[in-house]
Amino acid sequence: MRSGLDVAVQMDPLEEVDINGDSTFAMMLEAQARGHRLFVYGVDSLALLEGGHGEKTRLTASVRPVTVRREKGNHATFGDAERSDLAEMDVILMRQDPPFDMAYITATHLLEHVHGVGPGKALVVNDPRSVRDSPEKLLVTHYPELMPPTLVTWDVGEIHAFRKKWKDIIVKPLFGNGGSGVFRIREDDQNLNALLEMHFARSREPLMIQRYEAAVRKGDKRIILADGKPIGAINRVPAEGEARSNMHVGGVAQRVELTPRDVEICDAIGPMLKERGLIFVGIDVIGDWLTEINVTSPTGLQELERFDGINPAGLLWDCIESRLSA
Repeated sequence: MRSGLDVAVQMDPLEEVDINGDSTFAMMLEAQARGHRLFVYGVDSLALLEGGHGEKTRLTASVRPVTVRREKGNHATFGDAERSDLAEMDVILMRQDPPFDMAYITATHLLEHVHGVGPGKALVVNDPRSVRDSPEKLLVTHYPELMPPTLVTWDVGEIHAFRKKWKDIIVKPLFGNGGSGVFRIREDDQNLNALLEMHFARSREPLMIQRYEAAVRKGDKRIILADGKPIGAINRVPAEGEARSNMHVGGVAQRVELTPRDVEICDAIGPMLKERGLIFVGIDVIGDWLTEINVTSPTGLQELERFDGINPAGLLWDCIESRLSA
């Protein structure tokens, strides 16, 4: 592998990131430390160009060269934007935040035109087809022995029957993120019908219903995997009076060790992740149960570095560079 890769990062505005918490920023700092050249662009600048008469299809974006530093208020210096052929990059990090909607899915289709290793190709991390084929909540359903009792449906009667059986349930949108729209509904809660009416009035998507796991009071564990291997975990403890542990809604990150059950879960899904080219993945485990496999824009690198004294971004870049030199 030649020294100094050209790395394009497809992301939300870099100017607005939390430099002490953002995993994309950590990945960029590590890439720069390795001598790689950084460029950024927004997904809304993508353009797929087909010239006709047999000319090659080109995927371009308005990219800006950038230098990053851990200096609050002055963490990035940009060069001039220029429309560039993304196939001329070596690596593309697909790091824009969900929701996993048709715009997100369309971006994966576009990136497939350049994804690969070798001349005229750029390694997209994570593999765009696999991201599209691995919805984060639905992917878990292929491992029923690892997950809590779960229902995915549009059927209101099935939802009521599920609550009758399990008493205390979690209701969440199938393609949401950051804990948005997640509700805990107890056996005697009279708001379930109103909640279902509200959801289905504005969405054609089904809901995911899961048994409430009381172990969440002790934390929702985020385990980071690099090319299918666990490299560490953080525990996210929900705030008092809150059923959600996401740090977006007040969850507090704590240091935590992997348990034998965590290792069992990682061993079960790791080969699949590696085969699909899902290099950077964050899974969520509550108690003994796997609840999500996050493949779009996982977080937790900086917290893991602070708690465990490791360099998770470096381990991920080792995997990326290994793929390029294979």
